[in-house]
Amino acid sequence: MKLISFAIPCYNSAEYMRHCIESILPGGDEVEIIIVDDGSQKDNTFEIAREYEARYPGICKAVHQENGGHGEAVNTGLKNATGLFFKVVDSDDWLDDKALPEVLGKLREQVMAGTPVDMFVANFIYDKVGQEHKKVMRYRTAFPQNQIFGWKGVKHFMLGQYILMHSVIYRTQMLRDCGLVLPKHTFYVDNIFVYQPLPSVKKMYYMDVNLYHYFIGREDQSVNEAVMIGRIDQQIRVNKIMADCCDLSKIPSAKLRHYMFNYLDIITTISSILAIKSGTEENMAKKRELWQYLKKKNFRLWLRLRTSFLGQGVNLPGKVGNKLTIAAYKVTQKFYGFN
Repeated sequence: MKLISFAIPCYNSAEYMRHCIESILPGGDEVEIIIVDDGSQKDNTFEIAREYEARYPGICKAVHQENGGHGEAVNTGLKNATGLFFKVVDSDDWLDDKALPEVLGKLREQVMAGTPVDMFVANFIYDKVGQEHKKVMRYRTAFPQNQIFGWKGVKHFMLGQYILMHSVIYRTQMLRDCGLVLPKHTFYVDNIFVYQPLPSVKKMYYMDVNLYHYFIGREDQSVNEAVMIGRIDQQIRVNKIMADCCDLSKIPSAKLRHYMFNYLDIITTISSILAIKSGTEENMAKKRELWQYLKKKNFRLWLRLRTSFLGQGVNLPGKVGNKLTIAAYKVTQKFYGFN
């Protein structure tokens, strides 16, 4: 059995996937790199995947599937994973060559001691095009360091500070046990990936190293604001799945309830902001439908979301509403790092 499986969802990724794969290869025989070709048609993505499988047998595995979107590629990676731990690395991103051996060493140490955690967190870097100073998402204020802890040990999350796919490594069996299956043909499912398993997380560990380089700023990228507005239906679909995946009122840990509510709050704000920024009545109608959906499904949750600072910001009319909307928009910018 491998220590960790890295799934790399690829769709017409020939231009940059080699950099991603090469950044993980220094992990050696302890790692498994599952390169999932999601039905690429414009380039030789699958041929490159097969090339690495041939060059690094037992480490790289090439898997081809009909196009099902990023979520289905993650599902396929998870199905094929043999590692104790599982991490997704997008094909245009990469891992840090200094941080990777440190993270693998700590995971190995915990396994050898019989104390593998459910969730391992490390920092990630917003590697933005044309930006000399790179923003780092750290968790020093949120998590204790150099110890295994539970939700009681969690400290304070700053505004705009969230556990994202880039920062998290999950225990593979826990992901399977919690029934995680991401929807097909849908962008932004990484939010479901980091959100749905949280109630199953009992033991955590945070390492203050910059492991993941999150490449951002391409004009065609899924988190480009204009692209997101064009895909608002998919953002709203993810929003609804997150709201439905668990009943927050039944989660025993107050700290976990609080964190999960705040995460859902920011996702709902992003959905609303995209509709407002689009300036079209059609998208404003979708925003109203989303809020009606939340109200019908869980009135208590809707009320909390509606009366939160962000919820008020995207729902109040007039000058006060506009000011709150701008404030809410700045928070969403921090979340995705766009603009």
